[in-house]
Amino acid sequence: MINTVIEYEKTQEELRDLEERLGRLQQANPVGSKGFMRAGIRKMIARLHEELAVFQGSEEARQSKS
Repeated sequence: MINTVIEYEKTQEELRDLEERLGRLQQANPVGSKGFMRAGIRKMIARLHEELAVFQGSEEARQSKS
């Protein structure tokens, strides 16, 4: 769970790193090879997108209350 802007920024950096890693895997390995690894990376990417969205939503809610 992301609670601070610093954690948010670190999560964005981690997301970029995972997306780059996935891109390298897709280029280096043909379809069917390393499929479980790519699926695991996609799952981590999806989880990070969800966490970022929750944080963004909570920030918007805090700002609208002000």
